[in-house]
Amino acid sequence: MTAHSAPFVPVAEARSPLPPLEIFLANPRGFCAGVVRAIEIVERALEIHGAPVYVRHEIVHNTHVVEQLREKGAVFVSEVDEIPEGAVTIFSAHGVSRTVERAADERHLDVIDATCPLVHKVHVQGRRHAENGYDVILIGHAGHAEVEGTRGQIDGRLHVIAKPEEVAGLVVQDEARVAYITQTTLGLQDTREVIAALKARFPAILGPETRNICYATQNRQGAVMEMAGRAELILVIGSPSSSNSSRLREIGAQSGVPSRLVEGPEVIDMRWFDGVSRLGLSAGASAPEELIQATIAHLRQFRAVTLTELKGVAEDVVFRLPLRLTDPAA
Repeated sequence: MTAHSAPFVPVAEARSPLPPLEIFLANPRGFCAGVVRAIEIVERALEIHGAPVYVRHEIVHNTHVVEQLREKGAVFVSEVDEIPEGAVTIFSAHGVSRTVERAADERHLDVIDATCPLVHKVHVQGRRHAENGYDVILIGHAGHAEVEGTRGQIDGRLHVIAKPEEVAGLVVQDEARVAYITQTTLGLQDTREVIAALKARFPAILGPETRNICYATQNRQGAVMEMAGRAELILVIGSPSSSNSSRLREIGAQSGVPSRLVEGPEVIDMRWFDGVSRLGLSAGASAPEELIQATIAHLRQFRAVTLTELKGVAEDVVFRLPLRLTDPAA
């Protein structure tokens, strides 16, 4: 090499401005069977009855899904008194109280109930305990649609708590006759801690361990925990109103990984990725896979992306639609 020649740099050694990004895809992620059923109920009702079809509250807690159904002719309302008498009406996947059921009946609404079967199971368990004279402890977040619906399905003495420290303040009629049920979308570890506190205070308490937390919630939380060991940043696709999506973000953070809940790629700030070469990506049970794919496509505009689909629990649960939507003669 002469004094005036530049060193040769092979093309293979050229560097892009930003390092590549490896994305680990949680598995399972996204829609669960209850959400699939609820969305399909609205779509089938629109096909059979035509627009408008009225839905009390968001059918599932995802803005993207709600907007898509609104474009097809679904009308979302806060309460049934906003619905014209006799109209086709759908109750959301979170379930409703008996007060709402009675109000719908008084307006002669043609109701199709999209309550998730696993939420309905919690209603049945709670009612059975109350009918047997037990104080019922509902572990869940007051104000959440599922909790309010469950609360309104159970006559008798019912208490809502969310944290272990709330157990000490419970006042029950008979400490030997106490039972508990749970919101289906809670964090597993947090729920176990509340259950442990309940058992410590009420040794004879009846309850289902964490089995009331639905299969999809457990599987998605487990997948995020497994993914956290590989990722430097975790993104969870889901709406802030979605309890199960929020729990996924919390689990990522509790695992020591910076974690963010985003509704879609449009809100992503690429500054979050400074120094990040390994991203974990998941989605709540009410978030569609198309938002995951849109997020990946968005990130490809800025980084060279490689995808690693993690192994996880295979889900084959399917919930039947109401007979009136599948059998024309019903």
